[in-house]
Amino acid sequence: MSQPRLILFCGPSGSGKTTIVKYLLEHIPDLSFSVSATTRKQRPNEVDGRDYYFISVDDFKNRIENDAFLEWEQVYENGFYGTLKTEIDRINALGKAPLFDVDVEGGLRIKEKYGSNLLDVFVRPPSPDDLRKRLVARATETPETLERRIGKAALELEYGPRFTHTIVNTTIEQACNEASELVQRFISSK
Repeated sequence: MSQPRLILFCGPSGSGKTTIVKYLLEHIPDLSFSVSATTRKQRPNEVDGRDYYFISVDDFKNRIENDAFLEWEQVYENGFYGTLKTEIDRINALGKAPLFDVDVEGGLRIKEKYGSNLLDVFVRPPSPDDLRKRLVARATETPETLERRIGKAALELEYGPRFTHTIVNTTIEQACNEASELVQRFISSK
């Protein structure tokens, strides 16, 4: 049996990667979103099992010990994110390609495992200033978590050259079109 083909989008918070991923899911029927697990608090507009699997820190640590993750990362103190191996199986059973929206370190681990069966794309803002403005405009963070996200984003921007493709999100329309072209080419090259 051949290895599944996967599509991965990474980038710092505020880069636009999640908006791009949602656009791709709406416009390319061969894709299915790989739902990540997290220990962070659920936001008011999020649905468990659709946006994330919201689980406790203890449950997450237990799953790490049981090798249930394809990749995982402790992003902040008691703030874990990861991709359950069962997600790949679930999406493959649908006959679709898994589409990942993950942390850059997790993305690099997935890239290492899947090689040429993976389309890996790094999404970045035009500048660090644009990134700060986008995170502030979200209004989902406390001043402390905002500064922590901005600091982490600055570090994540340094990972960009380790990905095969980069999209500079100057406008979301241009970024979505560019992403769609990359994905369509990748899927049609099966």
